[in-house]
Formats: sequence, structure tokens, C-alpha cells
Amino acid sequence: MNRIKQLFGIQYPIIQAGMIWCSGWELASAVSNAGGLGILGAGSMYPEVLRDQIKKCQAATNKPFAVNVPLLYPSIEEHMQTIVELGVPIVFTSAGNPKTWTQHLKSNGIQVVHVVSSVKFALKAQAAGVDAVVAEGFEAGGHNGREETTTLCLIPTVADSLDVPVIAAGGIGDARAVLAAFALGAEGVQVGSRFVATPESSAHQAFKDEVVAAGEGATRLSLKALTPVRLLDNAFAREVLAAENDGKTVEELQALLGRGRAKKGMFEGDLDAGELEIGQVSSLIDEVKPAGQIVAELVAGYQAMTKGMEDPRFQWA
Repeated sequence: MNRIKQLFGIQYPIIQAGMIWCSGWELASAVSNAGGLGILGAGSMYPEVLRDQIKKCQAATNKPFAVNVPLLYPSIEEHMQTIVELGVPIVFTSAGNPKTWTQHLKSNGIQVVHVVSSVKFALKAQAAGVDAVVAEGFEAGGHNGREETTTLCLIPTVADSLDVPVIAAGGIGDARAVLAAFALGAEGVQVGSRFVATPESSAHQAFKDEVVAAGEGATRLSLKALTPVRLLDNAFAREVLAAENDGKTVEELQALLGRGRAKKGMFEGDLDAGELEIGQVSSLIDEVKPAGQIVAELVAGYQAMTKGMEDPRFQWA
């Protein structure tokens, strides 16, 4: 039995990433209803918004879903209280020390998964008691690891180092990548960018269209002096690149970033001044399609490629 399927009680070990400004209840419930695990992206939600989103997701699906909580979120205590109170079964944590909240969540019957970008942090997450880890490679969109380790290198080293199951993330947008992740030692995949370009995504239509139009080399890892983030090329991203090349200080880069850049770009559709977070796999995305169709295509493609394989790790579809 595939451990990720068993752990979460889902049909397929396909997990939708909890992306800020993109992962609301419509997307999360659609993925869960299709047999995967949908995730609400709490990092862009005020406490009252998260509460409303959880209730709407619970009304839209009777399947398991999760909430992703960046551990540096300023109102994290309120988020965690809401999650426990409303009975969310699974929490994905990121961007912080997993020791802080893992045992509290588990003591309330909640499964915990932590996102990491290195073996070092994967081992720390396991020691903190998490049920699984997401190992996210350099290709991924949004905030990323400073190590710049690619998914191809990261997944086998993490899988070889841990006892808990590993979910692969970064550059996974079709069935070929899913099969590759399992061959590298993963027992589940987390898909982000591919689910941005869906009708159910809460991203602005202009941002979705820009993702579909993106070609090879359209993204770049930026702001490593602050918090590394992979951005789609636009006027703001080029301004950041120029500032970094000019040797601007951390304070100057922070002033350039300001507040609300991600909301401005991904949620409000300002394609010039906004921060457009997306992964390298965007170059393979050529249309907006329903989330359920994406899950079905991933499963069908995986089934076709694994037909006749005897390794039980691959027998989940």
C-alpha cells in the first residue's frame, strides 16, 4: 500500500500545493473531489478569511483536504486555533521551525507535513515528529531554498535519509514527472504551477494567461538575500534583477519589494508591477483546464506508463 494514500485517506497520492493567492476553497475542493488532496493556502488569508474558506471547502467536499500554513505568518496562533476548532485533518507547514507547532497539531489528531529544500531540514522535520515531508526542488515556484538543489538531486537524497514518506515537489506538471518522482523514491507528488492555470484557481485571469504564455527561461530565482522566490519575468522582476546586479543592500531590496506585491500580481492581475510567482514547469503549460481533468490526466498517464511494472511502490493508480 502506498503510504501517502494510506496516511491521508485519498485515492491518488497527488497533492495540490497550498499557493498564496491561488489556492482557495474552489481549487482545493475540486482536487479533493477528483481523488487527490486539495490544500488551502493560508499564507495569503486573514484569520477570518481562512475560517470562511475552511467552512466553504467542508461544504464542497466530503473528502480529506489540508491547509498550508507558513510558520512565519504573523497571526499563526489564530490560524492554528481555527484549524483545530474546525477539524481540519491535515496541515502542511513551511517557512519555519516544524518543532514549534507539530506536536500541538498532532495532539489534536491532525497529521502534519513539513516542506523542506534540503536533507538537513528534512531530518529536522522528521525529528520534530512530522508524518511526511515535501521535498521541494529548485524548479518550484514561489519561495524556494537557497541551496538551489534540483528535484532530480533532492528527492533521492531525502528519501534515502528518512523513514517517513517523501512527497516530491518542483517541476512536476505531467505524468512523466510523476513517474520520475516515484522512481527517485517519492511516494507522492505535490503539484503547484499546473493548478494555477485552472478555472478553480483564485488567481487573476490575466496571471493565468501569462502562465500559459510563458516559455522556456521565463522564470528566475530572485531575492536570495531576503527570501528566495521564483518569479515570472516582468517589469518588476527586471527591476529586482537590476537592483541585485547593482549590489543593493538588503534594506534597499526590502524597500523595493514593499508590501502586497504578490497580491498585486497574482490576485489583482497587475502584470507589470506585481510579483508573479510560478515554477519553471510553466513553460510546459499551454492551456487553462479544470483541476479535476488535470488529476485524471496525471492518473491516466501514470497508469499507461506503469502498466506491467511489479514494484509495489508504483501500484497506486
